[in-house]
Amino acid sequence: MLGMADPWLTIVGLGEDGLDGLSAASLRALQEAEVIAGAPRHLALLPAFPAERMEWPVPWAEGVPALLALRGRRVVMLASGDPFWFGAGGALARHLAAGEWRALPGVSAFGLAAARLGWPLEDVACLGLHAAPLARIRAHLGAGRRVLALLRDGAAVAEVAALLTAWGHGGASVHVLEALGGPRERVRAVDLCALPGDITHPVAIAIEGGGMGLPLAPGLGEELFAHDGQITKGPMRALTLAALAPRAGEYLWDIGTGSGSVAVEWLRLHPAMRATGFEAAPERAARARANAAAFGLALEVVEGRAPEVLAGRPLPDVVFIGGGIGAGMLDWLWAHLRPGTRLVANAVTLESEALLTLWQGRKGGSLMRFELSHAVPMGQRQGWRAAYPVVQWSVTL
Repeated sequence: MLGMADPWLTIVGLGEDGLDGLSAASLRALQEAEVIAGAPRHLALLPAFPAERMEWPVPWAEGVPALLALRGRRVVMLASGDPFWFGAGGALARHLAAGEWRALPGVSAFGLAAARLGWPLEDVACLGLHAAPLARIRAHLGAGRRVLALLRDGAAVAEVAALLTAWGHGGASVHVLEALGGPRERVRAVDLCALPGDITHPVAIAIEGGGMGLPLAPGLGEELFAHDGQITKGPMRALTLAALAPRAGEYLWDIGTGSGSVAVEWLRLHPAMRATGFEAAPERAARARANAAAFGLALEVVEGRAPEVLAGRPLPDVVFIGGGIGAGMLDWLWAHLRPGTRLVANAVTLESEALLTLWQGRKGGSLMRFELSHAVPMGQRQGWRAAYPVVQWSVTL
């Protein structure tokens, strides 16, 4: 029986060149293994070894119990390139104690792609999109920007090409890189309007340049969101995000999410941000989900009326109330949220403004009133058109 000082599992990063690209330590692990587990593509790259072979199933998660059942034997798990860079390593490690495994990474597909293109990898956005929304590429596009994305197959390359064109990046320089590091390797500059039909897996896409990228600061134009007119306008959204004071990895409740624009802006700030939107109107909830998906963001939207729909949910770090505020909701929040939770509420009606004024007097915090106006044509001249004033209360519970 193996001890904790002698891990039973070795995760070996394997490239398309098979044994030729492996280190001496990886070769020794394979030679000493009792069981070698991996996808059929990876197992086919290896010559015969004395070990048993375990073919990894699809979907991937179904293979984990069978692997864990091998505890106490010497097992090698094959993974692509660097197993801990958009690979299987992280998913496996969640099921294991620290002393049960060791990893012997190979060269990542990102490293190989950068080497082929002559791109300094530290200046490149690297994305693993095998099972993630392809729209995540959108945040990284723009003039002078470089993106490398690992994709599931040739059909995904075509989907990315269509998205690039739809987003105004049809002029980007695009390469398709297949089977990097092995005898089937192929690197091709492609035309987004005439993609080759013989793209094979494993595949990556390299994108350089294109049109103007999305602004980094909050306050995106309303034209980037589907909405029914009930949307926090760009300037007010920027002020709201500033009041929410987001920190990396925090979790937001967006109550009365409407179009989801505030939650989308929150999620755009950092990959570790999390958010749940709550919306009573089913059509608006569906619209919020679609808006988040258009940016490649994971926004959970829960249908129902607050505060009832909030019960039993994981508690947030920050709460934004953009619609439907009432005394009952504030009572519920104060009774159920953790001390230190930040809350920002925007009010437009006289009734909700009076409510926020009352609660600010009781609980403290900052009360601000914003009046925004836009210049509009008035005959042959221009004048100011004022939007409804917004009263904003920011407080820490």
